[in-house]
Amino acid sequence: MMVKTDWLLLVLMMGLVLSSIERAEGRKTGILEGSSYELAYSAINCRKHSASIKDFGGVGDGKTLNTKAFQKAVNQLSQYASDGGAQLVIPAGQWLTGSFNLTSHFTLFLHKDAVLLASQEIKKWPLIDPLPSYGHGRDAPGGRYISLIFGTNLTDVIITGENGTIDGQGAVWWQQFHRKKLKYTRPYLIELMHSNKIQISNLTLVNSPSWNIHPVYSSNIIIQSLTILAPVTSPNTDGIDPDSCTNTRLEDNYIVSGDDCIAVKSGWDEYGIKYGMPTSHLIIRRLTCISPYSAAIALGSEMSGGIQDVRVQDITAINTESGVRIKTAVGRGGFVKDVYVKGMKLHTMKWVFWMTGNYGSHADTHWDPKALPEIKGINYRDVVAENVSMAAQLEGMSGDPFTGICMSNVTIGLAKKAKKYPWTCTNIEGISSNVQPPPCQLLADQGPKKSRMCDFPTESLPIDNIEMRRCSYRLNY
Repeated sequence: MMVKTDWLLLVLMMGLVLSSIERAEGRKTGILEGSSYELAYSAINCRKHSASIKDFGGVGDGKTLNTKAFQKAVNQLSQYASDGGAQLVIPAGQWLTGSFNLTSHFTLFLHKDAVLLASQEIKKWPLIDPLPSYGHGRDAPGGRYISLIFGTNLTDVIITGENGTIDGQGAVWWQQFHRKKLKYTRPYLIELMHSNKIQISNLTLVNSPSWNIHPVYSSNIIIQSLTILAPVTSPNTDGIDPDSCTNTRLEDNYIVSGDDCIAVKSGWDEYGIKYGMPTSHLIIRRLTCISPYSAAIALGSEMSGGIQDVRVQDITAINTESGVRIKTAVGRGGFVKDVYVKGMKLHTMKWVFWMTGNYGSHADTHWDPKALPEIKGINYRDVVAENVSMAAQLEGMSGDPFTGICMSNVTIGLAKKAKKYPWTCTNIEGISSNVQPPPCQLLADQGPKKSRMCDFPTESLPIDNIEMRRCSYRLNY
């Protein structure tokens, strides 16, 4: 059993790791000159108009509630959507706020010393309907609390900054969850629904009540250069959860989480099957993850709409339960196929590879026992792991095996107190080449004459062809 990680030690480790991570080219810079502030950053679009939250009565003292100021700012700036768009700048300060909605052709920009503080007044937090592909909330039946930053049916939305902070102040929500006093599902920090052309970048997100970032039913998404932090014992604080999304790029992110660093989803049981919107054409690259009780990358368990064409490259995981995890169950339906993983460096893990067809939780009692998931075409190559308790636990489903699994060029160093048998395999079919320690017989070793590398696509996806623009502004104070 993995030893609990000391939070302070994790933060210190974060500093060491971050110092060695190459930040994205679009890292922002701000220059203070006299009474004006010049900022420059990279974005999918620049804006013709710009304003400060102070222009709308915002007070950054950490005590004044600014919800009305934020909504007033967004509402007034929305008039510029057809005239080059608008940018709302959050200056240095602590800006307490409840939930607010974004608008199209809009940028929310956080100064490096700006902190958005989420209100902790649970009773005043607005409620919205459950997601149609889930049927009801994740924490409790019925509705859910709206996210701190929310938007639906939007086009061209940017949330960025100079590594400014969004603090969900989640402890009060975690306590209510553990005490089973929540009547509705906890809010996320950022949720964008039914939207197109999204950028979330160069921010620090801390202490989310639940998931940090949740794009859902959306397309053409870039999420990059984020630092996401939560205590490793905090419940369900996933880092980034693309859900029924297409054409998405997640890159250069550093995540410390109480749950999966990245969890790929597409709906839950009969609701996800009916909604029928898969997550597809997803790129995950240059992720660093610390999550002692979960995975660096999880596919599922809510995958009833399907997951296809996921490309994972250059992943670092430290003190994390598993590298890549596939979770599903009878009643899920859907599929996970055409998954390509290339280049993982892992240190101190319970499992490197973990798949299960017995991940039980269901939306309700109406799930279809005949709805079996299809898991096939899962490729892993160029993996190096150290201090691992068990190489893999791969458990397909009786009568519905996981097929087309490929592993090549994998070296796993076992811990001193590793399990006696490093591989557990049932109801799977696949091949392996140059894998140590030798895998189970269900992953047939191809031998030196038939040795080959597992597949990884060479053609680019459309989201990789998006060119960022350099935006610069001078604001007077």
